Amino acid sequence: MIEVVVSYHSGNGHTRRLVDVLGAELERLGAQVHIADVEALGAGDWEAMRGADAHVFAAPTYMGSVSAPYKAFMDASSDIWGGPDSWQNKIAAGMTVATYPSGDKQSSLMQMAVFAAQHGMVWVGLDDIGAPVDPDKAGINEDGYCLGLGACSVRDKTEMIRAGDVTTARRFAERLYEATARWRRGA
Repeated sequence: MIEVVVSYHSGNGHTRRLVDVLGAELERLGAQVHIADVEALGAGDWEAMRGADAHVFAAPTYMGSVSAPYKAFMDASSDIWGGPDSWQNKIAAGMTVATYPSGDKQSSLMQMAVFAAQHGMVWVGLDDIGAPVDPDKAGINEDGYCLGLGACSVRDKTEMIRAGDVTTARRFAERLYEATARWRRGA
């Protein structure tokens, strides 16, 4: 069974909504998913990260960067860098949420990708090209991110993120699952 950890910080619930969608789809595909709130990490969370096949990083974009609690988690992970519990050769991916379509989300995704590279991980980006390139995919990756999933928050607290971002998160989960399975097989 593929094991995936999703570490996240969510200031107002938008990132958690994205995490829940991705996690549910990964579980539907057959993965074992461990969701870890970086503000409440315990020994079990760090153990899950050590044993996982893949790790998804998820944080809101605040002021052009990942949120401060997420950055603190990133810094705390330096204790395992290069040691026996390292994340070397694990699959990694990233997701972020901001208010605007740009919202400097690319900066947060780059920060996550560099973080993964520092840990020797293998990055999986988003391969879904939506409209206007493919008119049949209206709402899919509508902001055009490829490095990872960049979603937009909405004010409606029953939705939290755009409907197209929900669909994109499910499709991203499929890509992540397939890439992790292929990496584990050694193909």
